[in-house]
Amino acid sequence: MSYSCPLCDSSLAPRNNSYHCNNNHSFDIAKEGYVNLMPVQHKRSKHPGDNKEMMQARRHFLEKSYYQPLQEKVAQLCVHYLQGSQHKLLDIGCGEGYYTNEVASQLINRNAKAITYGLDISKVAIRYAAKRYPNCQFSVASSTRLPFEESSLSAVLKIYAPCNPTELKRVVHSEGVLITVTPGARHLYQLRERLYETVKLHDEKPDEFEGFKLEKVEKLSYTMTLKNGDADKLLQMTPFAWKADSTLRQLLATAKSFDCDADFIIQIYRRV
Repeated sequence: MSYSCPLCDSSLAPRNNSYHCNNNHSFDIAKEGYVNLMPVQHKRSKHPGDNKEMMQARRHFLEKSYYQPLQEKVAQLCVHYLQGSQHKLLDIGCGEGYYTNEVASQLINRNAKAITYGLDISKVAIRYAAKRYPNCQFSVASSTRLPFEESSLSAVLKIYAPCNPTELKRVVHSEGVLITVTPGARHLYQLRERLYETVKLHDEKPDEFEGFKLEKVEKLSYTMTLKNGDADKLLQMTPFAWKADSTLRQLLATAKSFDCDADFIIQIYRRV
């Protein structure tokens, strides 16, 4: 088993619809199938992460397949870099499981013993993910305090999610991989130019992670034609949504068509 107790770091083992450690800490498995490994004392707010409205906006947008090229590309890379024996992959900041499920499906098709974990701080998102995607193991937890045993994971997938590099180094075993997705220079350019007088292009310089060596960089770019107000749903998914006034929100919500750049940088790191 790979889960570790968030209170004492001991190994967790499943028993009677819950997880237990040797120090008698227990965590119930919810009816949807996920486990909450976020102790109250580790929370910075009562309901951390995305709320129901934010999650629903993102779910609506993702189900329209605008980000499907990224979903397929990420899953293909995970399969490519995790060939061979049984593997355990963690998708941190997985949200409602859009990418997690596709990765899990393709890994299982290649190797039935592969295990894909999804982790997010939002209980609302994880509840939805666990209910919809039974081929993954989901948990509510912080990406900065990963409830996994040392060197227990073959790979970590990090799409825009915050992280603690020390934790990534701890949980990924030697020769394992870290796959990250960050915004390319022109990502969502047309949205951002409606909000800022001068639009700064995103910095494409690769991040550095202690204990990992950058092995490959790929770029994925295409134009999305957002239909029937989907541009407003996309805006709600962004960290700059708060800058939009009611006039712009109305314009985007009623737009029959809105062209916008999707621009992603995908980086593969090897654990050294």
